[in-house]
Amino acid sequence: MIIKLRQNNKNVACAKIHRSILDALEMHLVPVNFQCRAGYCGACRLRLLYGKVKYNLTPLAFIHKGDILPCCCLPVEDVELAL
Repeated sequence: MIIKLRQNNKNVACAKIHRSILDALEMHLVPVNFQCRAGYCGACRLRLLYGKVKYNLTPLAFIHKGDILPCCCLPVEDVELAL
């Protein structure tokens, strides 16, 4: 799957080796704010402009319509993020 980053004008591949969208972004050196590993859920929230994702884990933080938590989901199809 391809993750299109609108503001960075960059495309990132999300392969089977990636555990999440955040994992794919980190592996491609795309800076993303997150504090998941420090126990704060919701800091990595991003706007999903198009496409669909599937959650591996139920997010702890509330997700507004149109937002995703890239730390716990993977794309089901190509997606575009406001990043």
